[in-house]
Amino acid sequence: MSEQQQPAFNIEKIYTKDLSLEIPHAPGIFLDREAPQVNLQLNTQSNTLEKGLYEVQVVVTVTAKIKEKVMFIVEAHQAGIFRIQHVDEKDLSPVLGIGCPNILFPYLRETISDTVTRAGFPPVILNPVNFEAIYHQNTQQSQPGAAETKQ
Repeated sequence: MSEQQQPAFNIEKIYTKDLSLEIPHAPGIFLDREAPQVNLQLNTQSNTLEKGLYEVQVVVTVTAKIKEKVMFIVEAHQAGIFRIQHVDEKDLSPVLGIGCPNILFPYLRETISDTVTRAGFPPVILNPVNFEAIYHQNTQQSQPGAAETKQ
């Protein structure tokens, strides 16, 4: 009987994969003094690069509007390459859907705040996100029959 190897988790790289900023009504929008309405869309993605090596992305789109006029739109894809070995298949999906996004989120938060500030607006500080709740919600939605995990 061979000894089972210990699970291994390493962060290989954290990086901003994609970043875009639009200010469609500049420079006039800078003269508006009303507080904007801010909308946030967030999702996660993961894929297998090779056996034991995974890329995980947290994607956020922040849209700020004054009435119907778009103040700015920022979209960022914060990504990481993670080496995950000797983990059961049933345990891998939560690591990719909860653990890795929790590691990436502070970087994403800083990227959004910095980008919005450099664009000339007050910083947008993203509130903490419960990736565990999002993961369980997505898992329940994808269970009509057998649960499938996209990687």
